[in-house]
Amino acid sequence: MPQEEAYSTLMHGIKELTFKGPPVPSKLLLNGHHAFPLAVNAQDQVIIAASCYGLGRIVVMGHEAYLQDFPDLVNNALGWLQPSSGRPKVGVNSSCQAIVGNLSSCDTEVCQFRSDLGVYISDAYNIDPFAEKMVSFLKEGGGVLIAGQAWHWNQIHPHENIQHHFPGNKVSGVAGIFFTEHYGPHGSVTVLSQMPSSWSAMALEGSYSTLMHGIQEITFKGPPVPSELLLNGHHAFPLAVNAQDQVIIAASCYGLGRIVVMGHEAYLQDFPDLVKNALGWLQPSFGRAKVGVYPTCQAVVGNLSSSSIDAEVCQFRSDLGVYVTDAYHVGPFSKELVNFLKEGGGVLIAGQAWHWHQVHPQENVLLNFTGNKVCSVAGIYFTEHCGSHGQTTVPPQIPLRWSFKSVKGYLKEDLDVLLDGVSEFDIRDDAVPSEVLVHGPLAFPIATTPDSRAFLAGSHYGQGRVIIATHETYLSHKPLSRFLINAVLWLDKGRKGLVGVSPKLRGATNLLSRSGLQCQVTDFSDRSDDLSVYVCTSYSDDHCNEIQRFVAEGGGLLIGGHAWYWSNTNIAEKTLIRYPGNHILNQMGLSFLPWTVEGGLYEAQSGREFLEAYQFRQFLQLVSNNLAQNQSFSDDQQECLKKMERDYVNYLSMSAHDCASYSSVLEMLTDLVKTGKVPQVCESCPVRNVEDRLLLGVAQQVCKHCPDPEALLPYIIKDIPALVTVSNSTVAISAKTGDVKEWISTGLYLSPGMRTNIKFPSNIVGKGWKVQIGCQTDNIQLLDEWKRAPVVFECFPVDSNTVQVWNLWGGLIYFVAQPKCQVDGVEILVEKAVRAPYYKSGETTVYQWLQGIRNYPAPWAELEFQNLVITLKSDFIRDLERPDLLAEQWDAVMRGVAELAAKPGKFPRKERFVADVQISAGFMHAGYPIMMHSSSAPDLLKLTGKKDPWGPIHELGHNQQLPVWEFAPHTGEATNNLWSVFICETVYGLKWGDAHQSLKPVQRQRRVQEYIKGGRRLEDWKVWTALETYLQLQEKFGWDAFKKFFGAYHNMPAVPQDKMKKMNTFVGTFSKVVDMNLTSFFKAWGWPVEPATERKLSSLPDWTDHPMAE
Repeated sequence: MPQEEAYSTLMHGIKELTFKGPPVPSKLLLNGHHAFPLAVNAQDQVIIAASCYGLGRIVVMGHEAYLQDFPDLVNNALGWLQPSSGRPKVGVNSSCQAIVGNLSSCDTEVCQFRSDLGVYISDAYNIDPFAEKMVSFLKEGGGVLIAGQAWHWNQIHPHENIQHHFPGNKVSGVAGIFFTEHYGPHGSVTVLSQMPSSWSAMALEGSYSTLMHGIQEITFKGPPVPSELLLNGHHAFPLAVNAQDQVIIAASCYGLGRIVVMGHEAYLQDFPDLVKNALGWLQPSFGRAKVGVYPTCQAVVGNLSSSSIDAEVCQFRSDLGVYVTDAYHVGPFSKELVNFLKEGGGVLIAGQAWHWHQVHPQENVLLNFTGNKVCSVAGIYFTEHCGSHGQTTVPPQIPLRWSFKSVKGYLKEDLDVLLDGVSEFDIRDDAVPSEVLVHGPLAFPIATTPDSRAFLAGSHYGQGRVIIATHETYLSHKPLSRFLINAVLWLDKGRKGLVGVSPKLRGATNLLSRSGLQCQVTDFSDRSDDLSVYVCTSYSDDHCNEIQRFVAEGGGLLIGGHAWYWSNTNIAEKTLIRYPGNHILNQMGLSFLPWTVEGGLYEAQSGREFLEAYQFRQFLQLVSNNLAQNQSFSDDQQECLKKMERDYVNYLSMSAHDCASYSSVLEMLTDLVKTGKVPQVCESCPVRNVEDRLLLGVAQQVCKHCPDPEALLPYIIKDIPALVTVSNSTVAISAKTGDVKEWISTGLYLSPGMRTNIKFPSNIVGKGWKVQIGCQTDNIQLLDEWKRAPVVFECFPVDSNTVQVWNLWGGLIYFVAQPKCQVDGVEILVEKAVRAPYYKSGETTVYQWLQGIRNYPAPWAELEFQNLVITLKSDFIRDLERPDLLAEQWDAVMRGVAELAAKPGKFPRKERFVADVQISAGFMHAGYPIMMHSSSAPDLLKLTGKKDPWGPIHELGHNQQLPVWEFAPHTGEATNNLWSVFICETVYGLKWGDAHQSLKPVQRQRRVQEYIKGGRRLEDWKVWTALETYLQLQEKFGWDAFKKFFGAYHNMPAVPQDKMKKMNTFVGTFSKVVDMNLTSFFKAWGWPVEPATERKLSSLPDWTDHPMAE
């Protein structure tokens, strides 16, 4: 279960935790990649945490008193810890028996530990006698709840190593949670709806801190020349990076074990403190304490004589706790060493590969160098690149700036094999593929569109390989057969092994069998030990960890599927984080995107094109260097900048803060924002060139995902006015929504970058409500010029009682009610915000408006009337004297809109106008909200007779159009104008020709004559010409006929969907409404009236003198 889901389960229903005296808890240290926090106090100390180990789960509390103080959390924990089948019994150590009364829903027993239990609860002090058995129990699938504090133990044992010797750590430490000697202060903690992303990074930092403890600098001196290390995957992180940004020493995890890699074997002696730290970090926390040292490294033993480490020079054997070896002699036992690592052992390996490369210049170092057959499974590779000498200061946190050497030369060799005999990729069929994001250093695109969007891609992961096809049908697509045969052979790596095919891809078996390899339909779990290659879809993450290890240890994975449908049906979810296939692939440097790729016939890329093509990480370095040096970009590079912006927006959405590689990219992008001069986009300073678009887009995304967005704010927005804020504003809301969501205005605003907490009552938490910051919901990304950032609003789910919200660009605060929702007078507290000018009919008096509200400091204002809300910049309303008269006018307009549509006078959801500096399309466009340019804002405030309202009513008419009586592509810009005509006539008293010049009699007559002269062709019947048909009906039968006609459709069952049937239904319905046969009229307009329709209406009197009969 992903950590976020586990967190949600464990903290379900818990709004707040209060750590009160006299118990004083221990701060917990999180280490490794499975541990995550449940409760973090105001001092950012972890007090309660959870983790996994093997097949089991563990929850750790920083004081045993919390087993009684937090009964809801304990009950949630027992549910999460319980094995899914069998062994339901919960055992409770006698020291904790007081909690049994709180566990009435569980089958509990006060007892000593025994392995047939499902869960065992214990304090952290009395488990020494059965610690090893409890670790085995946990590894095999049992659940452990352990509580205690270590600060008192430390006072009694001041010279002992708490991580290794405190009893509780002998169990919890295997899962990466350690009791520490540090006190945790008291106080109340609000439980957040999501696990803080920064804490996944803290676990990684904990490992780094342990490994580099007490080391201030490292000097890489000659004559040893180290190899630069390449980091890949999710778990690898650097320990020492030289002045040239080369990684020389690194660490990682694999399975249950850990590994440290040094770029030269001499460093085992040169850096004794680091070696000692490493051996402590690598050591399992119980048993197997012996450190084995390969004979070539025996000098290490002498450096350990003064320590408590029990070291022995020996050949590798599996009963050791840690094994130290060079990178040259592990070949004979590399598989055993990988298995040792996977099962929880520690490995310290050192060496360089540049000399091996000189001796074997035709060989692929990453794949074939002996040391890489071990450390590659953990994402660390020795490379042929020499590391430079020099002195390096050890930073307090993981160094996140390291260089990336291109490995395209190696990857081109792979591409040559895969494209042997392939000149094109024919995906001209009904399948709609997704795009794949290629982001790992060992990942590469195989097939792309002309604008570099990949739909086939591959990667190396550990010792294995993976290929992704972004639609599962491509795995049995005959036009791709040559490529697929090449692919499965490449994945097999010459083993001539068994290819397992998921039962869901049974149809791919025949095609893949043409490779000469044996193919068998099987589930992964049934034959995983026998497979060379596995072929599956991306729609399930079953066996995710097992598949990743299968590939890391040399297996091949061919995976197919798309993510666009999943994304469309899981709108609230982030595809890169939640999509099942990405759970498997993200670590391998490939990710499905929610975007589609158009089918077509695409040329295979040449080797030269591949070598010159955009590469995710390499191009970031080029951009960073160019911007730092004020160098321009070539035309080809400018095209790459467009792709880079899109790629990094997607990549950052992974929020993989526990991955050093991700954090490195985020760090480089953060530096880009700080040094790249982000444009101050506005109407007078629009963004046009691709460099500025990149900087603006990246800045917004970096600000969302970096650990300290406030520090970045001055680089992105130079001048932010200091607006007066108000505290603890209570907003009372009522809502009764229909079939669509609804925004609820608050009259409050957040300045750019400003954060606030909003407190909600329990009856709307977890019910789909959202907080939205910003009214400008148009995405203008695709426009050539930007007068504002493309996306300037944010939404936050209301899934806890307290929700923290913010928006880089600021904006009005809205509560978004979901469909079929009803609340009345619910009070919501906003801790800090800026007041906005907000007039609401029936609540705000003119006096209140004039005396203060219209001058409230927020730059956005809202006028909320009976059926309409107008949102515009505050400057437009500062001089508005009579909002009540404006309300009367717009109330009349909206009553008219409802009247013509034959709907109740009170709209189920108020329409909205938003006047923005720039919108996504047109002069105005319909929707919720209706968007228009700021230049139109003054027209919304002018009273009757000063301005005709055609444009806004035109858009309101769009919102009334229904597919059942619309005939695309003819009437989309026609029937909506019926509302403009009706309102101008009945509310504003305007004649048609005065309402719009296109309705002057001479213009109307000319259009009809041209239509008749053109042959009355339906393809010419559109916009004003189409409107004329309806106007002729109105002139004959009046507006009441249209009201009855629209009303008839409200309850009409089974309206046909195709255009011809709909048009005939229209003819029949209107004829019956006016009690006259209109078939000759519509036929005169070129409508496809069917004989059956004529027969049905034959009993009605004919309209023979219609305007088109002349």
